[in-house]
Amino acid sequence: MPERIVSRSNPLVKRLRALAASADFRREQGQFLCDSPKLVEEALRAGAGVSTVVCTDPGLLPNLRSGVEIVTVSEDVMAAVSPAKTPQGVLCVCALPDTALPSRLEGKRYVVLDGVQDPGNVGTVLRTADAFGADGVILLPGCADPFSPKTVRASMGAVFRCPVWQCDAGELKEKLIRSGIPLYGAALREDTVDARAVDYRRAAIAIGSEGRGLTAEVLALCDATVRIPMEPQCESLNAAIAAAVLLWEAYR
Repeated sequence: MPERIVSRSNPLVKRLRALAASADFRREQGQFLCDSPKLVEEALRAGAGVSTVVCTDPGLLPNLRSGVEIVTVSEDVMAAVSPAKTPQGVLCVCALPDTALPSRLEGKRYVVLDGVQDPGNVGTVLRTADAFGADGVILLPGCADPFSPKTVRASMGAVFRCPVWQCDAGELKEKLIRSGIPLYGAALREDTVDARAVDYRRAAIAIGSEGRGLTAEVLALCDATVRIPMEPQCESLNAAIAAAVLLWEAYR
């Protein structure tokens, strides 16, 4: 029979809450939370190192491999541990993947996010990159944690399918040069070209934060900058929308 927890002071409950709340704790433990039946199923399908499944009703669970700990909790406890405003009755603990950038980038297209702090935007970019066949998303310093509950939820399971890496600008430059991949930044400067005129057959696309755009450090790495055509009264797009437009153009 699965263990039953009805107290919010249970050590597992405290640990789950810490995994939801703290990026440092997630890195320390090498684990993160997935919250909702869909995300739990995606994690299991991807073989994401699911170690514990927590639910209010075992009938909500998909088929689990042997060795996965099953814990049932009261509705009250689920409300305490779930990072969602409206808990859906199932969550799980997954293993954090390695986010170190590979020594060489062998794929065709990548997205680079520079200081994109909103977890919803980062998760949406992951989802879009997955949909349009990107080979990975590279997060530079200042970006939201890709394994926070909000990011994972916004990715709609893409976090298990689209590789995500973290590095600084110096390492990014080294790996792009070694891999022979040009970097195109969504920004305006003298060499800016229409986004429809770029050869994306093998490229990395850099997107900055909505507030400041790409940093000077990342702009200096760009082989060219691209402009998304839009009406003159509009100055910019949401970071995730800009990524979607450019990824679609590259996919097309």
